[in-house]
Amino acid sequence: MRRIALFLLTNIAVLFLLSIVCHLFGIDQWAAARGYGGMGNLLAYAAVIGMGGAFISLAMSKWTAKMSTGARVIEQPQNEAERWLVETVRRHAQNAGIGMPEVAIYDAPEMNAFATGMTRNSSLVAVSTGLLQQMDREQVSAVLGHEIGHVANGDMVTLTLVQGVLNTLVIVAARVVGRLVDSWLSGGRDRDGGGGIGYFVSVMVLQLVFGLFASMIVMAFSRWREFRADAAGAKLAGRGAMISALQRLQVQHGESTLPQTIAAFGISGHIASGLKNLFMSHPPLEERIAALQNAAGNA
Repeated sequence: MRRIALFLLTNIAVLFLLSIVCHLFGIDQWAAARGYGGMGNLLAYAAVIGMGGAFISLAMSKWTAKMSTGARVIEQPQNEAERWLVETVRRHAQNAGIGMPEVAIYDAPEMNAFATGMTRNSSLVAVSTGLLQQMDREQVSAVLGHEIGHVANGDMVTLTLVQGVLNTLVIVAARVVGRLVDSWLSGGRDRDGGGGIGYFVSVMVLQLVFGLFASMIVMAFSRWREFRADAAGAKLAGRGAMISALQRLQVQHGESTLPQTIAAFGISGHIASGLKNLFMSHPPLEERIAALQNAAGNA
């Protein structure tokens, strides 16, 4: 309930702030004079599209993850390995103070795992067959602790909230600037509320440009939450086990096969360099290992 309240209050605060800014600069009066329906309608439209789309994706995240990876949820463990997997997730979930997630296995050669779900008490934790085959149980336990950490920290909801707020800002900013460009191109002539070619082209271009900057912010937050999840994995399974699991991931070659829609939720992300680093959902493994080692040294 606190996270839902945070979501609602954050959206109200963002819309309220935008309303004040638009009123102070006269943007709402300017928009109303041109038949746009007032800045309030634009803000409402942007919030519905920006926030609504993000949270619909979150609500469908478990179903989408299962369908896109072919993950098999363990309803009844079929062997000792599956029993150990379920019990390890159960133990970590209890220690983290969250509800028991669904536990699933998906067929993929790389070492990876992910967690997703709408709430802390209705989540999914899935591991790849490659991870189970190539890591020992201490390392797998640490990876599971990392994923439970994501759930306990509310990372899926928070990431969606950040994405939704930025989506709203992008929609509003693109249309406001688009109107200004269109007004300048038309010499200030009134178009009876309609936009000219300058408006439509500007909005399309600006949404792409602003969207890129928004993506950088979202990915920066995503990288930060990986450090927190590593710390949670270290707390639940042991710092040495968490470091060992990340070191094991360093020997992995090739890109993740996780679909783009859930790639940010995996234990291991895509490798990039240069400016592409700004769009990485995960920090380099070297930095994550160093953070854990430094935390141990400062303890």
